[in-house]
Amino acid sequence: MSETRQAENLPVELRGDCANCFGLCCVALPFAKSQDFAVNKSSGQACRNLQEDFRCGIHTRLRDSGFPGCTVYDCFGAGQQVSQVTFGGVSWRDAPGSARQMYEVFPVMRQLYELLRYLTEARAHAATRPLHRDLDGALARVTELTGGEPADLERLDVGPVRAEVNALLLESSSLVRAAAGGRPKSRRGADLIGARLRGAKLRGADLRGALLIAADLTGADLSLTDLIGADLRDADLSGADLTGALFLTQPQLNSARGDASTRLPEGFERPGHWAR
Repeated sequence: MSETRQAENLPVELRGDCANCFGLCCVALPFAKSQDFAVNKSSGQACRNLQEDFRCGIHTRLRDSGFPGCTVYDCFGAGQQVSQVTFGGVSWRDAPGSARQMYEVFPVMRQLYELLRYLTEARAHAATRPLHRDLDGALARVTELTGGEPADLERLDVGPVRAEVNALLLESSSLVRAAAGGRPKSRRGADLIGARLRGAKLRGADLRGALLIAADLTGADLSLTDLIGADLRDADLSGADLTGALFLTQPQLNSARGDASTRLPEGFERPGHWAR
């Protein structure tokens, strides 16, 4: 299996399927009026753009309509799981009595599906072969949790689950990034907001949770970097090399800026708002 097989080449169940969801991210989640959202919305309140068929009425023009925040969100498949499996295909409109519980379960399921997405990527790398049994075990345990009853999911403390998975992801990251050679930089959780990193040699670096908001990463070598949880909002990735980047998500790319010369991992889409 290729060392650079990427996360977005994932099974369909780990991709959001709005056609089989009850618009849960548009109802269950709150947002505040800001540069990301044009209005305030509380949890449990349907977004004004949500249609009767649970589709977004401005999906193709979210950025131009003042809702860029929606373009950088991904449920990783949790929406259709909650809608079609946990609640048996009965929507909060058809069964208002289930609405509160559905809104409570959705964020929990989203966390579980995020873990499944990262575990699946880690398992896909040949370099993590020594951890495959442990990764398979974690995948099985998290998958079992996603099939729980609504009441069980509502009570679930995801913290310990995340801690167990995170330990495996850290080990997986080290094994894969070892291919970069040398002594990769560690900027885990670093405050790099607005940092001037043009042309920076960051191959194999640990950028987990780094704040790279509005950072200048033009022409930077980000190949084989660990980008789990990195905040790339408005970061300039023009001409940057992201091939082999670990735990990168499409929403992270959607939140950044780039151009036609940005090198993306296989399976990722070049955001429509990037320079041509």
